[in-house]
Amino acid sequence: QYYSGIYTQQLTQQGEGKPKRRRKKNKGDDVNGVMMMMMRKRKLSDEQVNLLEQSFGHEHKLESERKDKLASELGLDPRQVTVWFQNRRARWKSKKLEEEYSKLKNEHETNIVDKCRLENEVLKLKEQMCEAEKEIQRLLTERDGVSINSPTTSSLSMEAAMDPPFLGEFGFDNGLWA
Repeated sequence: QYYSGIYTQQLTQQGEGKPKRRRKKNKGDDVNGVMMMMMRKRKLSDEQVNLLEQSFGHEHKLESERKDKLASELGLDPRQVTVWFQNRRARWKSKKLEEEYSKLKNEHETNIVDKCRLENEVLKLKEQMCEAEKEIQRLLTERDGVSINSPTTSSLSMEAAMDPPFLGEFGFDNGLWA
């Protein structure tokens, strides 16, 4: 209650300031301005687009002489030709990026499939290795049991039982599983 006058005073001071400017509306008096608007907004004909595309196919960059020549041949403003080339380069670059992305995505998917296949192969090989190690252990245990329990064992077989043969780093000798 006590400060209400100050508050309204501050609000009115904030509202004061520069008056907002309004944009001038085109009242149609300027015939040249209307013609320029129509030229800018006009859609290119198929023939114009084809000629511009051919020119773009030869060279993606546009020198001023070439731009002026194209503009006069097509009946366009040189600025319009410049803008068309800029837009076309942007579309061309986007298309190249999409193609590159698609190619990389396909390679990535192929690599994922290969990785899964290799992981499965590794699992199978580990299983085989585990089976082979079990078989080796079984055979060694069986041999040791027969050698020790047999009453007719020779001293040679006792030495073999005490000192099993070296099977190499991975449990095989000369490329064959023991």
